Amino acid sequence: MKLMVVGSGGREHAIIKKLKENKNIEVIYALPGNGGMEQDAVCVDIAATDIPAIAAFAVEKGIDYAVVAPDDPLVLGCVDALEEKGIPCFGPRANAAIIEGSKVFSKNLMRKYGIPTAQYNIFIDMDAALKYLETAPIPTVIKADGLALGKGVIIAFTREEAKDAVISMMQDKKFGKSGEQIVIEEYLEGPEVSVLSFTDGETVVPMASSMDHKRALDNDEGLNTGGMGTIAPNPYYTEDIAKVCMETIFKPTIEAMNREGRTFRGCLYFGLMLTKNGPKVIEYNCRFGDPETQVVLPLLDSDLLTVMQATTNGTLKNTEVKWKNGGAACVIMASKGYPVAYEKGYAITIPDDVRDNVIVAGAKRKDGKLLTNGGRVLGCVATGDTLQNALDNAYAVTEKVTFDNAFYRRDIGQKALRVKE
Repeated sequence: MKLMVVGSGGREHAIIKKLKENKNIEVIYALPGNGGMEQDAVCVDIAATDIPAIAAFAVEKGIDYAVVAPDDPLVLGCVDALEEKGIPCFGPRANAAIIEGSKVFSKNLMRKYGIPTAQYNIFIDMDAALKYLETAPIPTVIKADGLALGKGVIIAFTREEAKDAVISMMQDKKFGKSGEQIVIEEYLEGPEVSVLSFTDGETVVPMASSMDHKRALDNDEGLNTGGMGTIAPNPYYTEDIAKVCMETIFKPTIEAMNREGRTFRGCLYFGLMLTKNGPKVIEYNCRFGDPETQVVLPLLDSDLLTVMQATTNGTLKNTEVKWKNGGAACVIMASKGYPVAYEKGYAITIPDDVRDNVIVAGAKRKDGKLLTNGGRVLGCVATGDTLQNALDNAYAVTEKVTFDNAFYRRDIGQKALRVKE
């Protein structure tokens, strides 16, 4: 089989590594991929958002199955375009990807169908939003409606912060058209849990739960990032909570999308807050999370391609999805200065004995050398019989991988270990 994976980050590298376990796969093309993927896939210099070029390439190469991984091409209709060419895909069509593409849509969907989430108000007029903030409960959360590279959510702890966030989105156009509408919502408190799920639009199969570490520095200090590390499973997510989520959130969301004529197939990501009033949805993503994917897929004991094809074919109900015992950990190695300003172009050394444990995100190849080319450069990933073993193994990999200007958090998973105690 010939496969194609659209995307260029750590999530895509993790997907490619897992797909490669299937011996029936002849070749995997990564569009555009990155310099660190080249030992696992054939990288093709086509942007993930160039939908016509992606479709033309798939036809030219006779692609048997495509995985569209990032949010932008999904929202832009990449799956629609490929299916029109007769190429089966993993991922939702554009009319279902709107569940992430528009915060206004997703919040209204939850309100309409009684899916638990934070109370909220929608604004298209900046003055009205600013007036509302004069008396709104603080802290509060301000969200740009559209996609914003994961940066369109601001938690404001003072009224001034809240007003500045609204002005930056609506007047200064910090996120372009994504900020033309905004959501101002209730600030929820409790442990956060990420639950990715496979779905064919009828059956929902949750994956192993995970815990992300958003802050740049140890002890959850520093700026918010795209994620400095993850562990799975999340100890806050108990069997009892999982049952509640299935009945009140997961199934109702899939059914709601069906009723709206927007059947969702692929990976639906549930960002949850476990509040004192029960689990509530913080956000939906229409695809695998990053870096959650790096710890969830290593725990999958079934063939990933088989499961993905079941979501496409509507046969997930009859497909066994097995998970390994133990835990998984991912420690992100980033460029000093991330998430603000950082230098690129430093040589990366990855010894052969840990290559299988390294997921490359921000790197390019030049003159035969692998060089840093992003803020989050790579993830050091490992599994273990216990979470502690997985963390020990992941940190052992960080000791062997080197590049100038590297930094990483030294406390990934410590909060989870304290919960388990």
